[in-house]
Amino acid sequence: MGEIHAAGAKKYKNCTELNKVYKGGVAKSSSIKNKGGKTKYKPHVSASLYEANKSKDRDKDGIACEK
Repeated sequence: MGEIHAAGAKKYKNCTELNKVYKGGVAKSSSIKNKGGKTKYKPHVSASLYEANKSKDRDKDGIACEK
């Protein structure tokens, strides 16, 4: 079997684009805590959306583009 692609999960060009839609970024699961300190917004929780934008999770804490 090949790679599993999340159906309908949008891959954003960069965090600026992603944050326009999801102010707090995208988290893999609701139990994940941000490692990078305080954030202003709560991240949107979506495993498929996170997978599509995983490359934008610079600190590898399970939240992409947290703000």
